Amino acid sequence: MSEQRNVSLSEAVTIFLATLSPEQKRESQQELNRFVRWYGAERPINGLNAREIGNYGDNISSFVTDPVKKLEPVRSFLSYAKKKKLIEISLAPHLRVSKAKQGRSVRKGSVEIEPVTLTSEGYATLESELDALKRERPGIADQLRLAAADKDLRENAPLEAAKEHQGQIEARIREIEATLQASTIIKQKIKASKTVGVGCTVTLREMDSGEQLSYTLVSPSEANPAKGKLSIASPTGKALLDNGIGAVVEVIAPVGTLRYQIDEIKG
Repeated sequence: MSEQRNVSLSEAVTIFLATLSPEQKRESQQELNRFVRWYGAERPINGLNAREIGNYGDNISSFVTDPVKKLEPVRSFLSYAKKKKLIEISLAPHLRVSKAKQGRSVRKGSVEIEPVTLTSEGYATLESELDALKRERPGIADQLRLAAADKDLRENAPLEAAKEHQGQIEARIREIEATLQASTIIKQKIKASKTVGVGCTVTLREMDSGEQLSYTLVSPSEANPAKGKLSIASPTGKALLDNGIGAVVEVIAPVGTLRYQIDEIKG
């Protein structure tokens, strides 16, 4: 049980997707990826609570068409997580769409995003993604015109696919715009720092093996472990915050308790 409790959100989603057929996986993956991106890939799944899941349903409903359908893969995932005891309480029932938003397209509007702290690099990355998405708009419009030229709309798969793609692009654009608007940029300076905080680059030494690791602490929306960007919402990120050089922190992981000493802090 203790091992299951420390499974990250991305790991849990990967386990769930492996149980699906290729078609089901294809239909579910995008919405589950959005869910993971929303809370951070390294967020422990057992750290999610009913209020957060309810807020997620409300937020997603505000900028997607057919929110009931969009949220279904997430609901199935949460039910699976409870069945496999990855979470202790049933969260799926809390993923609701208000009756006013069911069965109709949602108006374009602002997306409510909680204030986030971004590094200047993370902010620039989101800006670049936003620019790239906006450049896709003319091409999508062309796809819609070509698909609509087929008068047989009863089985016009290209038209439906183009509409779906357009909805996904516009939803992501609004999500990024809201995130940028709600964000605060950290002014990073490459100098020694007394304690670990968001934007700091931390050099760690694994106490048992002596292996050295280096991470930059970032907000969940910027997390990318492959590039050394560690979410402050992850177990390791939480353990490191507010500690100084020489401190030894413990992280409860599925493989057991890991102990790290902080050797250097820059940021």
